[in-house]
Amino acid sequence: MKKAMFILNPSSGKELAGTYKDQTIETLQEMGYEVHVKETQGEGDATDFARQACVEKYHLVTAMGGDGTINEAVNGLAEQEHRPIFSFIPLGTVNDFARALGIPLDPVKAIEALKTAEPRFADIAKAQNKFFMNILAVGRIAENVSHVSVEQKTKLGALAYLIEGVKALTSDEETEVSVEHDHGTWKGNAVIVLAALTNSVGGFEKLAPNAETDDGLLHVFVVKSAGIPAFLRMASAILRGKLEEDPDVIVIKTKKARIETTPELSCNLDGDEGCTTPIDVKILERHIELLVPIKEIV
Repeated sequence: MKKAMFILNPSSGKELAGTYKDQTIETLQEMGYEVHVKETQGEGDATDFARQACVEKYHLVTAMGGDGTINEAVNGLAEQEHRPIFSFIPLGTVNDFARALGIPLDPVKAIEALKTAEPRFADIAKAQNKFFMNILAVGRIAENVSHVSVEQKTKLGALAYLIEGVKALTSDEETEVSVEHDHGTWKGNAVIVLAALTNSVGGFEKLAPNAETDDGLLHVFVVKSAGIPAFLRMASAILRGKLEEDPDVIVIKTKKARIETTPELSCNLDGDEGCTTPIDVKILERHIELLVPIKEIV
């Protein structure tokens, strides 16, 4: 019988993950898997469990949790000789990767969707020795978002990220930035640099409307100007899917990049604190095989 590892973060979804545990196990069993449950207790557990699944040649890894848990699981699968098919049940604050793949944000529907899901390959990216599947952000806003507490996330949801982002973007504090990419080098002052793999960033599904999960590209956005007028203009552009047309935004499509800042800044990977600049980033094309719904569950 095929083996599935079910990685569960019990603190996700306002600590409601246990509510969906039995349904997930029963669904995986109906799909023909022998299910082994692993519950995370702290940071890095999901990575260790996913890597164990690679070593022990599991056929499937299913993770339940927020973007942080999903990111940890992907880090355990990345660059392993044997990589099981991956699926996940989103329970987080933003769930960008789920939005990009068309996975229902309602946990019950996401679990049900596994029954009709089909394998599909997706890109991930590597930044220094860490991996991400959705977004890398460098700048004061990235540092602010990294410091959003668990309590804030639980109480305010996506609004917690928005509040910290607005504070950073309206502070008018710029950083000297250099972005070396496939087509040359951009240098100047900027408030934030984003490297997106999907069309959904921070819950905004039109920030990078042309980004596909398997297009083999980093979609880099360099935001040159801050302040309230620029913020309001860019917010409108994001809602219309036209951010790349803003005069204070540089758009770069590349397979690799080197990002340097003065002073050094920490980056944010999929919502959590990552490495510190300078950062070398590269795309790993079609690196993860996922189960993705073929139709929306209603």
